[in-house]
Amino acid sequence: MLLELKNIEEIKNIISGVNKGSIAEELGIEVGDVLLSINDKKIEDIIEYKFFISDEYLEVKIQKKDGEIYIYEIEKEYDEDLGIEFINPIIDKAKSCRNKCIFCFIDQLPKGMRETLYFKDDDSRLSFLQGNFITLTNMSEGDIQKMIQYRISPVNISVHTTDPNLRVKMLNNKNAGKIYDIMKRLADAGIEMNAQIVLCPEVNDKENLDKTLKDLSKLHPNVKSVAVVPIGLTKYREGLFNANIYDGNSSVQVIDYINKFQKYALDNLGTRFVFLSDEFYIMAKKDMPSYEAYEGFVQIENGVGLICKLEREIDDYLQKTFVRLKKQKTVTIATGESAYEFIKKVSLKVMDKVENLKINVYKIKNEYFGETITVSGLITATDIMNQLKDVNLGDKLVIPRAMLKSDEDIFLDNITLEQLEERLNIKIDAARNKGADFVKKIIK
Repeated sequence: MLLELKNIEEIKNIISGVNKGSIAEELGIEVGDVLLSINDKKIEDIIEYKFFISDEYLEVKIQKKDGEIYIYEIEKEYDEDLGIEFINPIIDKAKSCRNKCIFCFIDQLPKGMRETLYFKDDDSRLSFLQGNFITLTNMSEGDIQKMIQYRISPVNISVHTTDPNLRVKMLNNKNAGKIYDIMKRLADAGIEMNAQIVLCPEVNDKENLDKTLKDLSKLHPNVKSVAVVPIGLTKYREGLFNANIYDGNSSVQVIDYINKFQKYALDNLGTRFVFLSDEFYIMAKKDMPSYEAYEGFVQIENGVGLICKLEREIDDYLQKTFVRLKKQKTVTIATGESAYEFIKKVSLKVMDKVENLKINVYKIKNEYFGETITVSGLITATDIMNQLKDVNLGDKLVIPRAMLKSDEDIFLDNITLEQLEERLNIKIDAARNKGADFVKKIIK
């Protein structure tokens, strides 16, 4: 039996990779083959695939590149993976966001950036697979039932407020007010959730924040943690909601409130439950919480505890490190305004352990998005180039890996790392947010 593949790009389940030593490799499944079904069930998305391959006995129908179809009978361990990857990681088309949030960062982007940056995803499958945060506003009853049936867990949810009317206004979506009812259903089904609150001054803070956290705490332990991050505003806000940003004084107020709620949560839940992003402490000029206070850094992708964790890792690595360079070496580090003081601090620690090394740290002002944007991950090649073009950068330049696309050496403004090296005429290394990698990129 043959299946004609005239429009192969329209077929969802095209295999793009086969892991070495996997079941798929042993069976002779190859890149370019198409997965048709598992146990006679057509696979519509990655969640169904993950669910159905967990069984110990499978009948997997594969169409080869020549059109011939094979059915493989497979006996394996429960939950053992087949070892195949797909051209489209979620198999299906990603669902886009239908909201018009008052704080949406994508709505504040200038033209000319990477095309993919303008796509707003709001897909529970990407939340499960990649940790993306979703609003639950574009989910049908069938989608919710599928999450429960296929045990899509954990999922990350952008909550912002549990007040139905306020959430409708904040997300500009009439369906947004159902959030808490949906989360209660997911909790009753045993789904684990992490929540995010983008805090907007005089909108969802103070009494509303208190209500939101108390509501979410009632769903613990299924709601495992909550991250609170400040609204970020670029200079491209014409026609958008007239929002304010946090400053030193207002950040102190948020920190004081969260400290009190964490004490309440520790007494009643056995966890601090809610965690602030590093930006609040930097703006307030207050010390970060202790390493232990982050309880495993479950919300680190939200910038929660990133500095604390990195400093501990750097200290641990430097404890067993002493290097004497053969000749004097000068390294420049470019970072955002938020991390500037921290990078200067740890650079002194590195220089103390490495002889003949000088580190210069430069604060890059975000002129591309506006100077209210201070995090390193939103620094562009344009700003680095403009602000460092006349600086003696020494032997090389080190930047945070967060400035680049996760799977490609390209900045937000569509300039590649190689192009920036050519324009500054210097070798550039991108250091990951790992202590050992940070130190190695400086001294190697």
